[in-house]
Amino acid sequence: MKFSDFILYLFSGIFFGFVLMKSEVVSWFRIQEMFRFDAFHMYGIIGLAIFVGMISIQIIKKMNAKDRNGNPITVAPKDSTQVKRYIIGGTFFGLGWALLGACPAPMFALLGSGLTVMIVPIITATLGTYVYGVLQQKLPH
Repeated sequence: MKFSDFILYLFSGIFFGFVLMKSEVVSWFRIQEMFRFDAFHMYGIIGLAIFVGMISIQIIKKMNAKDRNGNPITVAPKDSTQVKRYIIGGTFFGLGWALLGACPAPMFALLGSGLTVMIVPIITATLGTYVYGVLQQKLPH
C-alpha cells in the first residue's frame, strides 16, 4: 500500500468515526432504545444508509464507474438460494450487537473516544474472524 493511500484511508476512518460519534450511532443508550423499539433515531439512520447505498449502487451501475486503478466496479448479484445463511448470520450479528451495544465500526470509534473496555470485543471479534477464516472450507455455505 502506498503511503498516500494509507493517509487517505486514515483520514477517511477518522472522518467516519467523527460522524458516528456526532450522530450518536455509537451510543449504547441509542442502541438499546432501538432494540427495545423505544426510539426511531437508529432506524432512521439505518434506513437512510440503506437508501443512500441503493442510490449509490444504481449510479455506479448506470455510469459504469471505475475504481482508482481503472477497473470497472461490479456488484455481483446475491444467490437467492442462500437466504438461510443470511438469516442465520444476521441473527448472530444482531444478537452480538444487542448484547455488546455496538457493531464493528463503532467499536473502534468508542475505543478512540477513550472507552478502553472496547479492546476486549475488538480482540474477540478479530479472533472470531480468524477462526472463521481457518474453518471456512469446512463449514456449509
